[in-house]
Amino acid sequence: MFTGNYAINMDAKGRMAVPTRIREGLVELCAGRLVVTAHTEDPCLLVYPESRWLEILPSIQALPAMNKAARRVQRLLIGHACPLELDGNGRILVPPTLRAHAQLDKKLMLAGLGEKLELWDEAAWTAQMQEPGDDQLPEELQSLVL
Repeated sequence: MFTGNYAINMDAKGRMAVPTRIREGLVELCAGRLVVTAHTEDPCLLVYPESRWLEILPSIQALPAMNKAARRVQRLLIGHACPLELDGNGRILVPPTLRAHAQLDKKLMLAGLGEKLELWDEAAWTAQMQEPGDDQLPEELQSLVL
C-alpha cells in the first residue's frame, strides 16, 4: 500500500528518482515495472504497479465504445499508458507527452493513494490541496468514521 506524499525533482531529461520507501515497495510488488498514464480529471499522472494495471485494464477496455465519455476515458487511460521500469538508480524517465499532459516541471509531488500513486507538478498539487471542498459530501463519505 502506497501512502504519504513526497517532494521530488525531475531533471531536464524527464528523469525522476522514486523515493526509497516507494521504490522498495515497487520492487517487491512488481519488480520495478510500472505503468504511467494520464489522470482522467486532474492535471496529474497515475502511476500503477504493472500487476495492478493489468488487473484494471480489462475494465477500461470493456467500457462501451459508443459512449463519448467512455471513449474519452479509454483514450486518456489506455492511449497515454506507458510501461516503465525503474533503472539501477531507482529512477524512471517520464515521457514528454505525459510530462506535457500533466504540465510537469522540475519540482514534483508524488502522492501515495493505496494501490496507485499520483504524480503532480508541485505548484498544481499545492493549489489543488488549498481548494475548498464541496459542501456536499458523497454518500460514501457520510458514513466514513476516521
